[in-house]
Amino acid sequence: MEALSKRVTTQSTGLVDAAVLALDCAEPEALAEFYAKLLGAEPPVERDIERIEITGRGGTRMAFRRDHGAAPNSWPRPDDSQQAHLELLVARDDMDAVERQVIALGGRPLDTKDNGGPHDTRLYSDPAGHTFSLRSQ
Repeated sequence: MEALSKRVTTQSTGLVDAAVLALDCAEPEALAEFYAKLLGAEPPVERDIERIEITGRGGTRMAFRRDHGAAPNSWPRPDDSQQAHLELLVARDDMDAVERQVIALGGRPLDTKDNGGPHDTRLYSDPAGHTFSLRSQ
């Protein structure tokens, strides 16, 4: 383990090649299509498999794993704790148009009022109930 800790502190390269955000869901095909449209990724061609992965035009990688017992997240949580979620970055001038597209694709608005901060952040759930936000750049 000595060599590994020395490598981590002396080299600027990571230990892994890439990261993939994986979401568990009952219908990975439908959720992969939803995010493929949002991220400009190639739509998945495989059907009825346990895991689908897409890569958006900006390099964002996501995977969708079949879980027949998957339950959607709750929002807001009673204890007001933060849940892990995906932040999709959007040009400030495009926020309203992107929001309309998210809803047309099946996204559900959760908290979409402008927060008045330096970055407009709007919260949604995807068709399987995972929370994500649109955040202006």
